[in-house]
Amino acid sequence: MKKKLQGFVIIGALFSLLGVILTLSSVSLGSSMADSWLASRGGADTAYYHLMVKSYINSFLVAGGIMLVFGLMLTSLAAFKLMNIMEG
Repeated sequence: MKKKLQGFVIIGALFSLLGVILTLSSVSLGSSMADSWLASRGGADTAYYHLMVKSYINSFLVAGGIMLVFGLMLTSLAAFKLMNIMEG
């Protein structure tokens, strides 16, 4: 049981780290995805390109936030259970 909970703590920490990375690099990732989209289309209106950049950035922000919250919840719950096992 203790090994499983330690595994959950590690997985939660990795999810949290990935969430932070996605959140902090959302601008560069979103811009590069929009540039790739623009290159595949061969060109687009400036306003439409700006909309795509904002959409990709928001997508990475949401995905990073979800992963961060999930990782923090998983890590904290597993750590709490581990502390209860260690005490009793």
